[in-house]
Amino acid sequence: MTKPFDYFVVFAEMRTGSNYLEANINGFEGLSCLGEAFNPHFIGYPNKDDCLGVSLEQRTADPQVLIDAMKSNDVLSGFRYFHDHEPRVLNTMLEDPRCAKIILTRNPLDSYVSWKIAQATGQWKLTDVRRRRDSKVKFDGVEFRRHVEELQDFQVSLMRALQVSGQTAFYIAYEDLHDLQVMNGLARFLGHDEELEELNQKLKRQNPSPLSEKVSNFGEVTLALADLDRFNLNRTPNFEPRHGAAVPSYVACAASPLLFLPLRSGPTEAVTKWMAKMDRVGNDGLIRKFSQKSLRQWKKAHKGHRSFTVIRHPVARVHAAFYDCILAAEQGPYKKLRNTLRRVYKMPLPKDPPGAEYTAEAHRAGFVAFLGFVKANLAGQTSLRQDSHWVSQTTALQGFGDLSLPDMIVREDEMMSYLPALAMQVGRMDAPDPVTVDTGYPVALEEIYDQEIEKLCQDIYKRDYIAFGFDSWT
Repeated sequence: MTKPFDYFVVFAEMRTGSNYLEANINGFEGLSCLGEAFNPHFIGYPNKDDCLGVSLEQRTADPQVLIDAMKSNDVLSGFRYFHDHEPRVLNTMLEDPRCAKIILTRNPLDSYVSWKIAQATGQWKLTDVRRRRDSKVKFDGVEFRRHVEELQDFQVSLMRALQVSGQTAFYIAYEDLHDLQVMNGLARFLGHDEELEELNQKLKRQNPSPLSEKVSNFGEVTLALADLDRFNLNRTPNFEPRHGAAVPSYVACAASPLLFLPLRSGPTEAVTKWMAKMDRVGNDGLIRKFSQKSLRQWKKAHKGHRSFTVIRHPVARVHAAFYDCILAAEQGPYKKLRNTLRRVYKMPLPKDPPGAEYTAEAHRAGFVAFLGFVKANLAGQTSLRQDSHWVSQTTALQGFGDLSLPDMIVREDEMMSYLPALAMQVGRMDAPDPVTVDTGYPVALEEIYDQEIEKLCQDIYKRDYIAFGFDSWT
């Protein structure tokens, strides 16, 4: 089958995530992204002498030589192109329908601040969060406006060239770079059948914190842009990948038309015991391990059904994740994770599940260290996967939305009132009160909780605090 393109170009700018995009493109065996092939100061990468056998001198004399070398390469090849790169090849690329166009964009204010931090720290790539350099930078309104004007002018010229020639491009935003499905879709756009099973884990996001924590004169930013809110300055950055609907985790009553959509590290045991008690069956009498097909069948068989989920205060939830998934893990992937956190991340964790000698001081030290890991993990700064037990509840609920959102979201501390009321909606006037389940934790959260822990959790789960109106845990 004839391939649709002879080569490709990634139109991007500095600090838009182009290095990470290139790393994932190069994860496909049949694709090759060759860096900044037309950077006026080097060819491909700093300190390289040539690109596909073409030297900097040869490319400078005739840039078409490098284009021809890419066309004749054994694999589909391309490069990253910024607005200030070799201008003589721009029209050649834009007018050629056999050149695939990929356009990578990012919020200009984010890219500007990231660029300033990289200048200040000298760190342009991050592969290990432990070596991350941090710096607050000063916002320069005049410089920023010039930055935006240059980006906008270039983007408009690209759009017009594609419109005039009747071509299309694959648009990808910075926020999409950690979406495996989008990356595989890009490969399909390029005419490539292979799919990645996971994204590149080597490069890490360098500055995941909110803008207010990265700019020393943030007040001047808001004043300078008071009439221009398109940059969404006060948003909370979200680097958590999308999560699916998690249908196999759903739990339903066999008789009562109630469907529970549990959130990991939530009060699942208390809820399912209440459901079993209401149906007058044992816990094994509930329906579990749904597929989408069996879920549709259950819904058809239970007219007037109601679905619900129960959210937990972020402090209590991440503490439950810490104990159940890290401390108490006796085998499997979580035990392996605990060992990695001890060995690689130097976290003060016991080698085995806690015994009689385990103290509140040790528990607090391990929990605080775990919170630091979770913050970096959810910001995409670690090589370890983001686990559903500690991703934000907002993200988990969005995953439910891929199939259907719950009819009711109940807060854990309101279960005693709202679960019986929910049962009444489906005709169960005799619903029992929810039960309390002993966690069995050797050290209770109350023994270690303080404002430092609260502040850490608010920093990690800012979206949940805002979305659900959580106050401090008490």
